[in-house]
Amino acid sequence: MTDTAFESQTVPAQAASLPGSVADYIALLKPRVMSLVVFSGLAGLVVAPGTLHPVLAVVALLCIAVGAGAAGAINMWYDRDIDAVMERTRGRPIPQGKVNPDEALAFGVVLSVASVLLMGLAVNWVAAAILGVANAFYVFVYTMWLKRRTPQNIVIGGAAGAFPPMIGWAAVTGDVSIGPVLLFCLIFFWTPPHFWALALFRSGDYSRAGVPMLPVVAGEAATKRQMLVYTLLLLPIAIAPHWFGVGGIAYLVGATVLSLLFILCAVRVMLDKTHRAAKQMFAYSILYLFLLLAILIGEKLVA
Repeated sequence: MTDTAFESQTVPAQAASLPGSVADYIALLKPRVMSLVVFSGLAGLVVAPGTLHPVLAVVALLCIAVGAGAAGAINMWYDRDIDAVMERTRGRPIPQGKVNPDEALAFGVVLSVASVLLMGLAVNWVAAAILGVANAFYVFVYTMWLKRRTPQNIVIGGAAGAFPPMIGWAAVTGDVSIGPVLLFCLIFFWTPPHFWALALFRSGDYSRAGVPMLPVVAGEAATKRQMLVYTLLLLPIAIAPHWFGVGGIAYLVGATVLSLLFILCAVRVMLDKTHRAAKQMFAYSILYLFLLLAILIGEKLVA
């Protein structure tokens, strides 16, 4: 942690004492990140064999959303020093003095525990256990252990964001099989090129905050090569659900085309001397995952 980070963490006493608004607490939940988490959880829930009562399905998705948001709130509490340094995050509620750090921590812990308990009591304890593991992994493994220590932080830590399809699947079936594992792998291997694209054009932010993201530690050229490697690995992983009966022909075609375009994005990033291609790849990466999951959901709904 840098001296600048400590200095930037200080907020006016008056601001820090003001009660946070509803909007401030919603911001703690990282709603934009939560939306993709919930959608991936929905994909696991829909494509899983069997049925779940609509009310319980809504409860399961609510628990996934609240659990992810709670982990995000704890992440903001722990990272409040570097958030104050980084341009991308300095407007968050804690660095702005809109929410007291202790209140943010309590908010996150209570919601995390509540989401796991509700999932267990209302749906099943297998789904609840996976939700609990996902939250703990994001907070303790990624946020507190890996993020500030290794350039592989997002590679290993990305597993936290890959759990929602498994949670949705387990909510329906009460177990975990090859289907949700494949969806886990899809998101796991998607995460590094997605975040490294962001890190390329935000490397100054991470450098000032002392976060060892790959572009900061290994340089842009090495990062771009790693991004290409991961997009190449992602192609067979993305189409694997079709061969195991999770996705149909539409998914196979869509996953192939979308993955080839992802590889093309990575090639363009390697050839680009500016950060324009990296910004485009970051935007496409979100669309890529959304469309893959949407095709899976659509196939199941029209079957």
